[in-house]
Amino acid sequence: MTEAAGFQLPPIPVSWLKRDLLVFAASIGISKDELHFLYELHPSFAAFPTYPIILSFKHADQEVVDFYKRSSGGGGGAQIPGVPKLDPRRIVDGQRQIKVLKNIPTTSAGRAFELRGKVVGVYDKGKAGTVTEIEHELVEKSTGEVYARILSSSFAVGQGGWGGPKGPKTVNFPPPEGKRPDASFAFATSPEQALLYRINGDYNPLHADPSIGTAMGFPGAILHGLCTWNVAAHAVLKTFGASDPTRLKLFQARFASPVMPGDRLITEMWVTGKKEDGCEEVVFLTRVDGGKVVLSNGRALLEKVERPAAELSKL
Repeated sequence: MTEAAGFQLPPIPVSWLKRDLLVFAASIGISKDELHFLYELHPSFAAFPTYPIILSFKHADQEVVDFYKRSSGGGGGAQIPGVPKLDPRRIVDGQRQIKVLKNIPTTSAGRAFELRGKVVGVYDKGKAGTVTEIEHELVEKSTGEVYARILSSSFAVGQGGWGGPKGPKTVNFPPPEGKRPDASFAFATSPEQALLYRINGDYNPLHADPSIGTAMGFPGAILHGLCTWNVAAHAVLKTFGASDPTRLKLFQARFASPVMPGDRLITEMWVTGKKEDGCEEVVFLTRVDGGKVVLSNGRALLEKVERPAAELSKL
């Protein structure tokens, strides 16, 4: 197992254009009253702060890519030593966290960026499957400056029992017991939501081909977990951060259940009063309206929290 932990992944050149930022913002439900994310000529035009999360899928491409070929091996295309080869067709997202150290420019043109990744650990959960944790840093090559640090957890369903370590217990951030949410945010996904979000660079056929979804036991093609994750990030930033991209410093959530395109999502949020590195903590969960929790263990750190005058809803 010592071979896997700390294993350095090949650096990934990444790039983005203003157009990529516009597509991303539109695909996660940002509305026209936040034009600084949707209009490149706005005087405050900026990248939505969680945009770097897509770069491990997109790389530097502007064309569609073969998702399975790129993701084979469980380490972004690299085979992790000491770990059996994992089938990418049976790998699902577990949890994602992003720490925003510096907001990215609105285009990478004229500058060279790359993702530098390493394996944090690979954990054998027996018959249930295998958990792989990978950390990526978004780095500007000429200066070595780190813009974001991303921790990704994936779960290889039914691909365990190979004798690896079980791994540490996860830290949880549950909502305050017995306390009503300080705010909630509703977003109705469209039946085409996954087909729009995948244009960002995440071309997993599971989110486009209904036959693949049904073969995995779903009603059809499911929504990207990271689309739901980013919808929740938007909910938190708009509700408590005045849609200011410089305020969001950390965002994380665990993928609890799949979402079907067309589901209405409700994100419930609590301001805990806890502070960390000069930021205020908001914990949250996201559920399908009237049904199951789809994002759990949700936590955000905002440089400044503004409580809304009333609950927000995007119908």
